[in-house]
Amino acid sequence: QEQLVESGGASVEVGGSLRLSCTTSGVTYSISCMAWFRQAPGKEREGVAAIQTTFRGTYYADSVKGRFTISRDNAKNTLYLQMNSLKPEDTAMYYCAARTSGGYCGAPFSVNSYNYWGQGTQVAVSS
Repeated sequence: QEQLVESGGASVEVGGSLRLSCTTSGVTYSISCMAWFRQAPGKEREGVAAIQTTFRGTYYADSVKGRFTISRDNAKNTLYLQMNSLKPEDTAMYYCAARTSGGYCGAPFSVNSYNYWGQGTQVAVSS
């Protein structure tokens, strides 16, 4: 059974930076793809960034390209999201997700394709 625990959320000013972490435990070798999603109040959950665990291919939503970087440290079983040049519209609860089916990140931002989720960490960006 996989467990995902996020951390690193905080309140920052516009233009600031944050690094989110997601520590995984359980059957980590079975993970094929990991991703960060976010959900703002009243909005649907949306994919932000994803990373394929084998060939390290990465995927980004257009809204965060050039500002966010996803990475994974296999030795520490930890997923990261480096967020720079933060904007008020980045305010949301951020969730870590893992997929154990398939061998790659096909449809990386399909919510239903991920079978493990963390509890979320809150990011607030104020102007």
